[in-house]
Amino acid sequence: MVIREMSRAECLRMLAGAKLARLACAQENQPYVVPVYLAYDEASGCLYGFTTPGQKVEWMRANPRVCVEVDEITADDQWVSVIGSGRYEELPEAPGSDGARLWAEERPRHDSRLHECDDEGCDDERCDDERERAWQVLKDTHPVWWEPGCTAWAARTHRDSAEPLIFVYYRIWIDRVTGHQATRDARDAIPPYTEPAPSAGRWGWPLRRTLTRVFGGGDDRSYG
Repeated sequence: MVIREMSRAECLRMLAGAKLARLACAQENQPYVVPVYLAYDEASGCLYGFTTPGQKVEWMRANPRVCVEVDEITADDQWVSVIGSGRYEELPEAPGSDGARLWAEERPRHDSRLHECDDEGCDDERCDDERERAWQVLKDTHPVWWEPGCTAWAARTHRDSAEPLIFVYYRIWIDRVTGHQATRDARDAIPPYTEPAPSAGRWGWPLRRTLTRVFGGGDDRSYG
């Protein structure tokens, strides 16, 4: 097996093509890793995600330093693994947005009747644009991008039945990315097994001796 270090461009292509990622966060020296759908946006160089409130959101709000891992394994000696380190940023609702009350697969839209944005300095247009961009990138990358987050929320055993379903859009700014690719070394290849042909020296003498005894033909010791 030969392992080589991948370039940044190769790592980003791997992130862009990955179907599933593992998102790691930490709080008070305790790591936490979960599988997630993330969609890479080449224009902004970040990963967009969607979820519902829970442990990872609470931890990332407290400590936005996160890590993302994607991999592709073909065989024990043929695989690719990429790790991106970066920062979590939640995409808040714009003042009056009703995005939290829509089904996740619906496009976020503006409604002036609801609460104001909690992000200091946020304006309606910027917040709407950021969530719209996240929605668009996720929708174009994963057909059911919204399902894991919503299903996990619905399956939460200790959830209050009156608790509203809130949608959390976020993005991961990639500060550093590394990757390694393993390929099969031709020198390690094992040739396919081929059954050896019978050896005349091993099998020829007993066969001729048997035939001589059955059909006659002289002194069988003359055959060698």
